[in-house]
Amino acid sequence: MAYYNSKIVNYTFEDTITKVTDELKKEGFGILSEIDVQETLKKKLDVDFRKYKILGACNPPNAYKALQAEENIGVLLPCNIVVQQREDGKIQVSVVNPIESMQAVKNDALGEVAVTVSSKLQKVLENL
Repeated sequence: MAYYNSKIVNYTFEDTITKVTDELKKEGFGILSEIDVQETLKKKLDVDFRKYKILGACNPPNAYKALQAEENIGVLLPCNIVVQQREDGKIQVSVVNPIESMQAVKNDALGEVAVTVSSKLQKVLENL
């Protein structure tokens, strides 16, 4: 399995951010953080980079379940979603695959949470 799932969409970059945020809300996620990689790299390194944003999404009920099962799971939270303009100009949305990332923890109690969150994130991609 891959550590992420992705989809090419037919929206502008800005419209994609809005659409992804709306679809995440439908699945019970909120955006905790937004990192504008293009802006950060320009500011810190004075380099030009394509449009690239990382959205840190959280589904509180599932985050709570994960934290109850594994006290240090916060190092893998929130779930990251990347919206980027590829070099060919197309917009790609990528979501973390929590099943893959949580396998490294070796805690069977996280399995159900990972499957649930993975399913919700996959639905977000499908609805774009």
